[in-house]
Amino acid sequence: MRTSVRRILGSIAVTTVAVLLGACGTSAISKSADPSMVAGMPATDGPSGLRSNAPKPSRTVTNTDGGAIDLLAVQSVSDVEDYWSGGVYRDAFKRNFTPVAKLISWDSRRSSDAVSFCGETTSSLVNAAYCPVDRSIGWDRGALLPSLKKTYGDMAVTMVLAHEYGHSVQHQAGLNSPNTPVLVAEQQADCFAGAYMNWVAQGHSRRFTLSTGNGLNTLLASMIAFRDPLMSGRRAVSGGGEHGSAFERISAFQFGFAEGPGTCMAIDVDEVTRRRGDLPVELQRNQTGNWPVSQASVKSVIAAMNILFKPATRPTLSFDTVAATKCPDAKATPPVSFCPATNTIAVDLPALKQLGAPTDGPAGLTGDNTAYSVLISRYLLSVQQQAGLPVDSANAGLRTACLTGVATTKLALQVSTSDGNTVALTAGDLDEAVAGLLTNGLAAGDVNGLTAPAGFARIDAFRTGVLGDQDVCLKRFP
Repeated sequence: MRTSVRRILGSIAVTTVAVLLGACGTSAISKSADPSMVAGMPATDGPSGLRSNAPKPSRTVTNTDGGAIDLLAVQSVSDVEDYWSGGVYRDAFKRNFTPVAKLISWDSRRSSDAVSFCGETTSSLVNAAYCPVDRSIGWDRGALLPSLKKTYGDMAVTMVLAHEYGHSVQHQAGLNSPNTPVLVAEQQADCFAGAYMNWVAQGHSRRFTLSTGNGLNTLLASMIAFRDPLMSGRRAVSGGGEHGSAFERISAFQFGFAEGPGTCMAIDVDEVTRRRGDLPVELQRNQTGNWPVSQASVKSVIAAMNILFKPATRPTLSFDTVAATKCPDAKATPPVSFCPATNTIAVDLPALKQLGAPTDGPAGLTGDNTAYSVLISRYLLSVQQQAGLPVDSANAGLRTACLTGVATTKLALQVSTSDGNTVALTAGDLDEAVAGLLTNGLAAGDVNGLTAPAGFARIDAFRTGVLGDQDVCLKRFP
């Protein structure tokens, strides 16, 4: 017997289509999230980065080479200080704002350029950080910041420094005790950076622009690159150097972007523990975290969905890609399509294998659950159709993403299927789903593949399902 064990989030009671129908009919419906909006702003593409007419920086930097990277960095710090000093800090913490004391630059590639930063030599120090000892912010202009700018653009550099400035805000506001876990402090800083980026996106910055479409998508992609690597034997909340998965860090960023800095103060040990639930943060012994896509694995995932949702009529699974193009009431959406007229899920297996192939590069993290989350999303279109819900709009796409998050969470139950497999999810699978939502977006697509234009909205919908339940999805995306 071949057993494929893949584990993810906490234990949630199994629900059926009948419950889904009941929730739709009896729950109070809140205002729908608009798929064309991001935190109250239209999702639009446009320029992102340093303005050509930006004013001169308000700060100077020690040990600078006077180059373009240091200019971008000091402009970033100057802009972040404009945000916090403009009343935001005072409104949030009821006290006056104090800027950081100094800025330090170095080139990690050159030992001759090495200086002391926070008691450490900067030789080979590829990093950016806030030092509470002397209230300074420092960065590597030789390797780190140029790499970020080349791969993700100006705003990735600004994002890193906004995050580091978030640590300064924590320090002067006295938010955390000395024994606060690094994980908590890092996600607070991600949240503060998100609040600042909303201010930029709204057009308040004199120095930078950020579009809510392609610009914000690229910024989120950079956060995927900042995730913690998969580890073994690490406690869920510890005093070590843990920063968080891409899913967690993007979630914290979205909290700040959507709700402002006040919500960041609520991120503490208890909040992180509740948000994680039983979410795995490490691979268990003998786990690889990868279940290669195959005809057998696809059948097992669909079998697990049948067990979890118990639909009155199970959708038919087909590997006939030609038949998918002949569906009378929906377009094909390879690598997985759903046809409402025949209640059929059609899988283009070679294309799904390609989507689920493990990669880890500048475009972001993908892997097996990038593919399986798309497969699950098409199954949930069948569930929604049987529940009498529309499946052919961008709003339906976001509802599908939300319910895919719910279904993903349910797989913590490690569903045993009749073919001898145990279908569950490992640490890292949420990150792979997020990467797919940001790039191809099909897991947040309606029956015709129509999806919200902003990756931010797709990820937000998926996260809503992961951290909530089907009632929340139906209220937000009726």
